[in-house]
Amino acid sequence: MTGTGRTRMGLLAGWGRYPLVVGEALRRQGYEVYCLGIKDHADPGLEAIATEYREIGVGKLGGAIRFFRRRGVRWATMAGKLHKVLLFQRFAMWKHLPDWRAVRTFFPHWVTKTRDRKDDTLLLAVVEAFSADGIHFAPATDFVPELLVKPGNLAGRPPLRGQWKDIQFGWQLAKEMGRLDVGQSVAVKGRAVLAVEAVEGTDLCIQRAGELCPQGGWTLVKVAKPQQDMRFDVPTIGVHTIRNLVAARGAVLAIEAGKTIIVDEAEVVAYARRHHLTLLAVDEGVVARAGFA
Repeated sequence: MTGTGRTRMGLLAGWGRYPLVVGEALRRQGYEVYCLGIKDHADPGLEAIATEYREIGVGKLGGAIRFFRRRGVRWATMAGKLHKVLLFQRFAMWKHLPDWRAVRTFFPHWVTKTRDRKDDTLLLAVVEAFSADGIHFAPATDFVPELLVKPGNLAGRPPLRGQWKDIQFGWQLAKEMGRLDVGQSVAVKGRAVLAVEAVEGTDLCIQRAGELCPQGGWTLVKVAKPQQDMRFDVPTIGVHTIRNLVAARGAVLAIEAGKTIIVDEAEVVAYARRHHLTLLAVDEGVVARAGFA
């Protein structure tokens, strides 16, 4: 997949800045970018980056496969969030009008209910459907490895002893929630759980923690799943995340080094510093060595 002027890459784009960053990187590396933006999610600015851009509904799996196949795309990547809550709205099936390929693929999940609807289960079903038609997904981080955060204290003062206890406590919980494929983030104060991320996503988890702990000073821990597939659902933060944390009076954000994406890192760090938010990237070893069992 080395970049040449004639190499074609598909981009399946969800919500946020991340797909724009990935698309720009692909263009710089010499790829022709054929981009499908998920309706009501993708940034319209992708059209200016892509060789060809089309918006597509979340239920149009067959249409997405045909778009890439007809343009000779054999490798693709996905970036950006899909707001899964849309799938649980009333009359979601009728609103999103899935095509026949989507019905076939997700029949066991939504109709017979013989398979679960966990994030990994659904996203792997998507990847396998594309693969059956000769389109293979690569991790977006293969093209923007610099977005994977390096270990260290990025902003704010080092955590206090009690905050380290909360990081260690939250880390263990977040890893277990990830193993169960429930969510990637846990909000903690005084080794009590304030909020756990589930289908609503990180932003609403942060908001709920702020509402439940108006005095502030709490810690958010965000980690990769133990079984993390780097092709999809990689933990990601950006300026939006930091703004929400500051608004909810969070004091510390601990993320997993080497497995968390930071979009616009310089801006993220600057905002965290201005608002005295401690932001640090740690790994399993650092958390274990903190010594606060």
